[in-house]
Amino acid sequence: MNKKIVVLGAGLVGNAMAIDLSKNHPVTSVDLNQEALEPLKSFGIDIIQADLSLDGKITEIIAPYDLVIGAVPGFMGYKMMEEVIKAGKNIVDISFYPEDPFGLDELAKEKGVVAVMDCGVAPGMGNVILGYHNKRMKLDDYECLVGGLPVVREWPFEYKAVFSPIDVIEEYTRPARYVVNGQLVVKEALSDLELVNFDGLGTLESWNSDGLRSLVDTMDIPNMIEKTLRYPGCVEYLKVLRASGFFSEEPVEINGVKIRPIDMTAKLVFPKWKLKPGEEDYTVLRIKMKGEGKTLTYHLLDRFDKATNTISMARTTGYTATAVANLILEGGYTRIGISPPEYLGESQENFQFILNYLEERGVHYHLSEE
Repeated sequence: MNKKIVVLGAGLVGNAMAIDLSKNHPVTSVDLNQEALEPLKSFGIDIIQADLSLDGKITEIIAPYDLVIGAVPGFMGYKMMEEVIKAGKNIVDISFYPEDPFGLDELAKEKGVVAVMDCGVAPGMGNVILGYHNKRMKLDDYECLVGGLPVVREWPFEYKAVFSPIDVIEEYTRPARYVVNGQLVVKEALSDLELVNFDGLGTLESWNSDGLRSLVDTMDIPNMIEKTLRYPGCVEYLKVLRASGFFSEEPVEINGVKIRPIDMTAKLVFPKWKLKPGEEDYTVLRIKMKGEGKTLTYHLLDRFDKATNTISMARTTGYTATAVANLILEGGYTRIGISPPEYLGESQENFQFILNYLEERGVHYHLSEE
């Protein structure tokens, strides 16, 4: 029997997930923005226009469903996940929130809930890959470079966002954690700029971002780092904005009105960052793992799907989450509690299931060994 799924959030990624899941399951999508929901009706997806930030609204909406997909902005993510778990519903989540997800582990175990967090590209598929190989060999180094970029470069940022603008800006302000010689190191975001060459793309710049997330706690690997990729030059503009206070969350008073600079900045830059209909993007990822005298490298270069008009970042992020959703619905993953994606990768069957699911949708991870 088909299981009923509810997707909380109808952004670019949320809608791609809803469409994918609707091929085999009854799906309902929920969002405050009616305009974002409307296109889903042509895919046979039920829609509910609702404010998910209202107390008790999530609990009320998710009651009849078997599985919840979380795709809300990061600032809502933790509270949303807590409410879903309290309601006793299994959840796969892509919301990147600042709070520690393991703060909900005890609650999830008490409620008998399977809750998979950070289920995107990186964090997400990168964790799945590392979880698989870490179970099978002694690793000394893990490096993940990842970015989603527009095909057409436009001055000044040469960047387009598919996520909530506040979430994107927080990536430029949240301190980056990584591991060196077994010790946790914390540096400011946008630091340690390096230029990296990619076949078929040319030179991109990489800099520290807080993408390791759960890996800092779950993996005993001496050296681990995750860096974000952008077109060369982007980081300088971001540093200027940050240093000038445009990303600050401390309210300032202007003409008697208090406003957070980050909110104003998001409002101003989002029209320039927004990926417009028909604009093409690509996702690039390179994971290097070293151990036992070997170097394993995973490459991903995924492009906008013209056939389905689906942006690459929605494909690579969303289809990882929908793969995991199907895995849970089919009984392939039943671990109660909070699960970072690396837990799923430990199983050969689950690892292969996710890879195959992505392959079927044209998302190809290529492995090479030295």
